[in-house]
Amino acid sequence: MTEANPIPPLPDHLSIDPRSPHYLAGVFEHDIGIRFNDKERGDVEEYCISEGWIKVPAGKTLDRKGKPLLIKLKGKVEAFYR
Repeated sequence: MTEANPIPPLPDHLSIDPRSPHYLAGVFEHDIGIRFNDKERGDVEEYCISEGWIKVPAGKTLDRKGKPLLIKLKGKVEAFYR
């Protein structure tokens, strides 16, 4: 029998951008959910639990590098594995 990969603890600060210093590839092997102000969000690009913020795309607006323009929303942040 093979053992399944142990689920790593979710970090306090995580980003989905591989170029970010807050990117952890091992965490993305599992399905992650983010609850912001008691509502589950599927569009979160980056979060910080201790500071209480998430970054989400601002509509279809792009920056000069072609990446979505992000806005920071403050509130209660919870990260969990599904």
